[in-house]
Amino acid sequence: METLIDMLQWPAMLVTLIAAWLVGSRNRLRRCAGFLCFILSNVLWIIWGWHSDAWALILLQVGLFVMNLRGTRKNAEPAEGDRRQAA
Repeated sequence: METLIDMLQWPAMLVTLIAAWLVGSRNRLRRCAGFLCFILSNVLWIIWGWHSDAWALILLQVGLFVMNLRGTRKNAEPAEGDRRQAA
């Protein structure tokens, strides 16, 4: 079990890279998927950090988790310019 948790850093890193790629998209749904991937990566990093006693990493991931929740919420609502065009 310990080896599995040690190896968790690799999928966490991969999910983080995919999330960064998606968040950079101009497509709102891809950006939202990117923030959801970031949230998954936050959880993976917290699990790995807990196992490795990496308390600063855990605190960083909690802060990033909150920002990613904000990003998900802001991407779920239409942009200011989109509201005017729809009216």
